Amino acid sequence: MRISKGLATGAGSLPHLDAESSLDLIFKYVPAAPFWPQLPKRDLREGMVAQFSENLPCLRFKDGSVIFDPKNKEKELEEFYEKVISDDLDYFKISESFALGLHKFYQRLASSDLERIDFIKIQITGPFTFLASVKDENGVILLHNPVFKQAVIKALSLKLRWQISLFKQFGKPIIAFIDEPYLGAFGSAYTPINREDVVRALTEFGEGLKSKDVFLGLHCCGNTDWSIFTDTLCIELINFDAFSFQEKFILYAENLKGFLKRGGVICWGVVPTQEFSGKEDAQALAGRLKQGIESLAKKGIERELLLASLMISPACGLGTFTPQKAEQILKLLSQVSSLVGDTFRQGSY
Repeated sequence: MRISKGLATGAGSLPHLDAESSLDLIFKYVPAAPFWPQLPKRDLREGMVAQFSENLPCLRFKDGSVIFDPKNKEKELEEFYEKVISDDLDYFKISESFALGLHKFYQRLASSDLERIDFIKIQITGPFTFLASVKDENGVILLHNPVFKQAVIKALSLKLRWQISLFKQFGKPIIAFIDEPYLGAFGSAYTPINREDVVRALTEFGEGLKSKDVFLGLHCCGNTDWSIFTDTLCIELINFDAFSFQEKFILYAENLKGFLKRGGVICWGVVPTQEFSGKEDAQALAGRLKQGIESLAKKGIERELLLASLMISPACGLGTFTPQKAEQILKLLSQVSSLVGDTFRQGSY
């Protein structure tokens, strides 16, 4: 995956009530790797679980959330797998009602000069976060229901494939993020899943998604066992909260070395989100990033390998903030990206 060093992109969500103003910010501050905006404040159907729940068996959007309705369970599962077997990709589309930003992003790209764009970035909620957010008729999260766990993994994968098919026509490489905040608590009593389950499910999820011009990434904004993702071979990019967890991430240097050697990319979430105060300085954040790179280099990872696979982003999504604060964060991200790029060009990073 060839990237311009310090390439910046976003996590996905923005706080705007209209898609056009959010797109204005995206194309202003991350023009080389723009993303479609998720707008949960505009409509509750754009929440990270509801947004991808259309046409999933027994799931309904009701009163602002996704609920499980088992009334016609067998029939709905049968019809669902008929669509899967026939590879009816259009059945798994994400409609404008659930993702206005996605469709407006497509329209903006279709009417724009794409010369400045290096990558198109898309995203989907990962299966573990999705499954842990919905309970079955017995009040048990779907993560522990093997039938629906399998169905959700397949459905989300196909919804991402539908996105890839939609945006591929622009002729740009695609970075596809799987958003898994739930895995930020991996290893605690609150996440009763084991490492093998995660690797197996993510591997299954990634089947049929990777190609020469599609790069599959994993975004997790908490502290976790990062070796899970370095060892999941379909994952080619890891996006983490470098502002809060850089030191802990560096502990996985040996795993990261193998990941980078097989062509992996690290997207450092250097600009804080929840901790953002407005007093942050781009130079200081770029310096913090440099410290992280130097720490990994001291642990045996070739410095050039680290620098050749460097992207940056905010630590997490911006959907819960005000539009003004979101713009401050994206502006700061753009400044850090420019500093990193300038430093590389001067050969002094």
